[in-house]
Amino acid sequence: MSADWRLKARKHLDNLAIPQGSLGDLLGLAEQLAAVKESLRPSVTSKAVVTMAADHGVVEEGVSAFPREVTPQMVANFVAGGAAINVLAGVVGARVVVVDMGVGSDLDRSFEGKVLFRKVDYGTRNMVQGPAMSREQAVKSLETGIEIAGRLVREGVELLATGDMGIGNTTPSSAILAAFSGYPVREVTGRGTGIGDDALENKIRVIEKALDVNSPDPADPVDVLAKVGGFEIGGIAGLILGAARHKVPVLVDGFISSAGALLAKRLAPPSLDYMIAAHQSLESGHRLMLEELGLKPLLNLNLRLGEGTGAALAMNIVESAAQVINKMLTFEDAGVSRKS
Repeated sequence: MSADWRLKARKHLDNLAIPQGSLGDLLGLAEQLAAVKESLRPSVTSKAVVTMAADHGVVEEGVSAFPREVTPQMVANFVAGGAAINVLAGVVGARVVVVDMGVGSDLDRSFEGKVLFRKVDYGTRNMVQGPAMSREQAVKSLETGIEIAGRLVREGVELLATGDMGIGNTTPSSAILAAFSGYPVREVTGRGTGIGDDALENKIRVIEKALDVNSPDPADPVDVLAKVGGFEIGGIAGLILGAARHKVPVLVDGFISSAGALLAKRLAPPSLDYMIAAHQSLESGHRLMLEELGLKPLLNLNLRLGEGTGAALAMNIVESAAQVINKMLTFEDAGVSRKS
């Protein structure tokens, strides 16, 4: 990101006909958008939420309240337009792009044109018994996300957002956070789809065992992804890297998306400049993830759904920040006297 453009944007925003700083964090967001777009007239009108779907072998360990059949069922719901992400994206005029990164069954071919078929495999392996995927598969999931970002930018998308669908995917997300941060598993593990106390204790044990069995190397993000990650998490990381490469801001959704963001930051630290944290979810480890990223969330609505829903809700805030720098007049232009 251009430091010169950040400074130029800050000077312009400081000259708007308002008490300096009175729009708070909205001004910081406007400054970020101007620096990302290298323009004092940043546009984020064309928006897309990329919802990546995959299954997880670790579901065999009883870590989720829902069976893995729900993943393809929810993809069908996305295609039908009946899911929460469809509704919320519609409110802000965003496209929903659904990607099969690793759903555990073959999706209906009638979804062609409505789903991007990028299946790395039919779900990951059970990470308690060994690596969730091969290193080659981890790289492929990252490259797929980068490719999709480039495709959407070429189609004119100006603001990207991450989303996920995958029964059991809070388990690898917690494992990724624990691997990078060194926090005890108990501190980074939440209830996901709403599991009870006994199931939560089991989930903690499962993650601890997976980390012990695989010993992911925090100095090697691809190794962490391969050992304890998921195909959709790798795809999200790649999408963020692709957004940074093409100088497009990307809204990071909740817990699973933030696991992808952690991977992206470790792989390419400058990619952090292009990320906007949409919200802080109810999942207990998400606050710690945001701290690891160094990002302040725009919203806190106690969401824990995923799909990209929090990112969609935050899109109007990002649009508002763009319009502040695009349309507001300076003291001189507005004929308003400065403070004495």
